[in-house]
Amino acid sequence: MQYRTLGRTGVQVSTLALGTMNVGPIGGTSQAEADALVGAALDAGVNLVDTADVYGNGLSEEMVGRALAGRRDDVVLATKAALPMGEDRNHRGGSRRWLVTALEDSLRRLGVDHVDLYQIHRWDPATDDEETLSALTDLRRAGKIRYFGTSTYPAHRLVEAQWTAREHHLGRYVTEQPSYSILQRGIEAHVLPVAQRYGLGVLVWSPLASGWLSGAIRADRAIATHRSTFMPQRFDPAVGANQARMDAVERLATVADEAGLTLIQLALGFVTAHPAVTGALIGPRTPEHLRAQLAAADTVLTPDVLDAIDAIVAPGVDLAPHEKNDTPPALLDPALRRR
Repeated sequence: MQYRTLGRTGVQVSTLALGTMNVGPIGGTSQAEADALVGAALDAGVNLVDTADVYGNGLSEEMVGRALAGRRDDVVLATKAALPMGEDRNHRGGSRRWLVTALEDSLRRLGVDHVDLYQIHRWDPATDDEETLSALTDLRRAGKIRYFGTSTYPAHRLVEAQWTAREHHLGRYVTEQPSYSILQRGIEAHVLPVAQRYGLGVLVWSPLASGWLSGAIRADRAIATHRSTFMPQRFDPAVGANQARMDAVERLATVADEAGLTLIQLALGFVTAHPAVTGALIGPRTPEHLRAQLAAADTVLTPDVLDAIDAIVAPGVDLAPHEKNDTPPALLDPALRRR
């Protein structure tokens, strides 16, 4: 396992981190399976575990907390808040009212007195940066969080938040957690340069592109992955973007074979090769998935392999731009761009 400094915090984290969205209802993982996955990951040198309140409506946090019993001090524990937790209109977002409540709920579910990294799961356009940063700064001073960061923020919002922190003498975001893979490289044009400029640690999610780069999806076989059962539109071969992804996967598989790597090793080695990236979040559902992904822990891609990847998917290009998670709200809601 390799380790890098998380932004400018001085905290050392593994380049492969354990994401736990699949722990619980989403991945169908039982407590015993979660215990085994977490234990095996930590034994292999993984020292950052990431979850969120919205995963399984809190059940993932509960299961992760139980799986970490007795080993809490061995890990950098991260969770997230801001996405809707139920139907109440105030049980979401970046307001002080909600973040204080959401953190208390997360601490109770995790069975801990603090988390190391608390992340705002999505930018909340209804809440001022000063409101959110002020609440997070107070939670840090209270000892309930050590650091705070963002997830899937547009680059301009990262910049605005840094300036707000400076102007109002508040704590600043020290990490960003964006979606990044060989097939979705758009953040190379804006988010990653901003992260480097402000010294943010970057923990990327979906480095296997929702399973497209897992090796299980190939042109000569039917798509029958777990993710495709509840997100069929992302795998429908009739969709142009999906055909583009399939074509890229076939070419990437050849590159991997010629380099003596699995497609998973190629995919994870690619995202961790970027100098702005601290680590990649892997989200295994089974021990077999975990072993296949941990095999990339020491993968270092050579320049010729990276060049071959660039020739297949150009730098800064998203093959499925409609799936971006940091699109400004005004581009999605006509009411926000019309008088």
